[in-house]
Amino acid sequence: MYAVCMLSRFMEAPTRQHMFAAKRVLRYLKGTSTYGIWYKRKDKNSKLLGYTDSDYAGDLDDRKSTSGYVFFIAGGAISWASKKQPVVTLSTTEAEFVAGSYCAAQCVWLRKILEQMGWEDSVSAATKVLCDSSSAIKLSKNPVFHGRSKHIDVRFHFLRDLAKEEVIEMEHCRSHEQVADIMTKALNLDAFQNLRYQLGVCAEEEFKLGE
Repeated sequence: MYAVCMLSRFMEAPTRQHMFAAKRVLRYLKGTSTYGIWYKRKDKNSKLLGYTDSDYAGDLDDRKSTSGYVFFIAGGAISWASKKQPVVTLSTTEAEFVAGSYCAAQCVWLRKILEQMGWEDSVSAATKVLCDSSSAIKLSKNPVFHGRSKHIDVRFHFLRDLAKEEVIEMEHCRSHEQVADIMTKALNLDAFQNLRYQLGVCAEEEFKLGE
């Protein structure tokens, strides 16, 4: 997803280097055509769980950051995104806070969809959203953090309102447990395969072994 997000930024004027990168993505898709996402069968007690993450000023052209989020239910990913932020952020805290706001908006939509599908138990309580930035979590809960947040666009304070209304509950996770890392930065092979497995993605033969 991160590779596709990066390539899409150069669709207007791609170079040979971008074509090589696109071919590499297509080779990966061809080599993983038997892969899928494994969900636990008829597990309606499974709670909706989200992860949110951001890099900081990762785009070297305009210094904008990349947001990423993943939502899980029944043991597998059901919604994910990797997207460049529309604003230049002044700190890692602000970048993570903006990413959390986008994640929160998706969370509200997913909660409504799950309720309509009869999965009320999965959204009966506040949805946990895991973030590896303690400062961003404090900012979502504590309006006294005014010095760090007064310059942030009003629309991104949507996250604070949802946390106050207990629609979502921001919790801290360690960086190596942050599944949304795969949406915001390039990773080495071991880290990529580990996070891909945590998303619930596995080969067809692994599905059969797990049945």
